[in-house]
Amino acid sequence: MLQIFFVQKPISITAISSISPLGRLADEIWENYNHDHHCISEKIYNGHPILVSQISEKTLQDIDALKQADSKYKSLDKTVLFAMCTARQAIKQAGWVAGDNFGINIGSSRGATELFETYHEGFLKTNTVETLSSPTTTLGNISSWVAHDLQTQGPEISHSITCSTALHSVLNGIAWINSGMCTKFLVGGSEAPLTPFTIAQMQALKIYAKRNTKLASVSQEYPCQALNLNKTKNTMVLGEGASVVCLEQGEKQDALALIKGYGYATEILKHNISISSDAQCFQKSMSMALGDTSPDEVDIIVMHAPGTVKGDSSETKAIENVFVNKTPALTTNKWKLGHTFGASGALSIEFAVLMLQHQKFIGVPFVEQKNIPKKLKNIMVNAVGFGGNAVSILLSR
Repeated sequence: MLQIFFVQKPISITAISSISPLGRLADEIWENYNHDHHCISEKIYNGHPILVSQISEKTLQDIDALKQADSKYKSLDKTVLFAMCTARQAIKQAGWVAGDNFGINIGSSRGATELFETYHEGFLKTNTVETLSSPTTTLGNISSWVAHDLQTQGPEISHSITCSTALHSVLNGIAWINSGMCTKFLVGGSEAPLTPFTIAQMQALKIYAKRNTKLASVSQEYPCQALNLNKTKNTMVLGEGASVVCLEQGEKQDALALIKGYGYATEILKHNISISSDAQCFQKSMSMALGDTSPDEVDIIVMHAPGTVKGDSSETKAIENVFVNKTPALTTNKWKLGHTFGASGALSIEFAVLMLQHQKFIGVPFVEQKNIPKKLKNIMVNAVGFGGNAVSILLSR
């Protein structure tokens, strides 16, 4: 396998903020990671109960307060509002000042899904659309509004690379910083995909979890069987949320973690949504992220593991091929909070950083744990999306 290595300059993560079914504050999120309960529940769509993972009513009240505080925000989609809330909190943690010249790259897989569907439904009824239907549903909406809210002077980027969107934003931030064009970048993803049409699309692909999914080996019901390699049915569940990360040039004394390596790859697809059985894209991205780091030095891999039969197994095979001598401890958070599409990679980074901070491995409750590390130094985070666009980020204490 051809391996590409880069001279990787140190990049510090100085703050992380998120909105998800796990909560908003770091202590609350970590507490939720430390118990075996999931955040998946049923919601009625078109008269049918569907499994989803929603943010709390308290968080929704905070979002509503944001809308009420500024009349310009009342017409914005939840993807934008999620991003604005998390961005405000992140720069406060990092000690950045509103009006500074840091860059922003917050992407989304689906974009303003709820608002777009609402506008389209109205169009079908009246053959007309509201004035703000176009500007409030464009993909560039997210970073532009965050930049407006924070009054930043730096570059702003929005993009969609499906489920690896957030990790691609990390790559973009690293590239801008390493180029010398800026010293700080706010990166991440935001997603609000819990709409009837989006869920119907996932069901049409036959990858969505069905009600009352139970396996004989599981003592407790977990609708999303992410990382369970014995499952015979797809069990993906959608979740909503956002997560942003503050990146800074160099090794900062107060850094939460360092980005030690990064890799990316896109493989030639044989199908619109699937990757190869041994995930060649992940093999390449993980090898690139390792650089001159020995595979034996990686303690944990936070997998993409969406809960689908092929997705989970192909990523596992890729890991086994790269980490031949010693497979790191494997985990994922999608069994707990669902798949948040474009935000999922940043939420996985948050998960990894929390484990590094607390020096504790959090596994999947219905999967046998192997090679659990006593000390945590290096954690790799994976993400991939439709199109086989894989990204791997290696984090270090």
